[in-house]
Amino acid sequence: MEGNFSCADCYVKACRSASAEKYPAFCPTKDLDPDTLREVLDKYGDEETEKITVTSACVESEFYCRLTRVEETIEFIERMGYHKIGVAACAGLLTEARTFTKILRAHNLDVYTVCCKCGAVDKTAVGIPEEKKLNGGGAHESMCNPILQAKLLEEKETEFNVVIGLCVGHDTLFLKHSAAPVTVLIVKDRVLGHNPVQALYMANTRFSRFKKELGPRA
Repeated sequence: MEGNFSCADCYVKACRSASAEKYPAFCPTKDLDPDTLREVLDKYGDEETEKITVTSACVESEFYCRLTRVEETIEFIERMGYHKIGVAACAGLLTEARTFTKILRAHNLDVYTVCCKCGAVDKTAVGIPEEKKLNGGGAHESMCNPILQAKLLEEKETEFNVVIGLCVGHDTLFLKHSAAPVTVLIVKDRVLGHNPVQALYMANTRFSRFKKELGPRA
């Protein structure tokens, strides 16, 4: 049904140039309620939101396809005037977090990193069954504790937090509970070397894991 179509089904991307005559029938821009748009735009008037919006657009404009994600993050941090930076890191990516922390400190930033296993709370304490532990059960295995990570960074009064490799769902909880604005530097994907978009690049190849979902190749 047409009503189920959305931006993923669009191939013209006319919204990029406000070419209204090219909007598909299902385009959300086409029938956007003016009151809704005004309500949303009003939110950009908040002082912090406006600064983030303008700063990110300026970094994009000046360094598009020129800076790595790490460099863009540092550029954004410095332009925003942030000094106290929090890093919420996966225990399995502490080497990467350590390198990132060293780079930030070289830019005279105050950095505090919290590992996901901080607190050393056994997984069963929050209802995770013994048999679902990676160690098979019967021995202590610390849970990932993204809410504690967010709490400890809040206590350190960080102004901006960076996620490095938290698992799917754990990152959700950190984003939900973080008191400071957040960006994601690394998304965990142990199968693809933390490059999850590769699964989409390969989705229409003979090696795809999504043949059932996508159907036969064109």
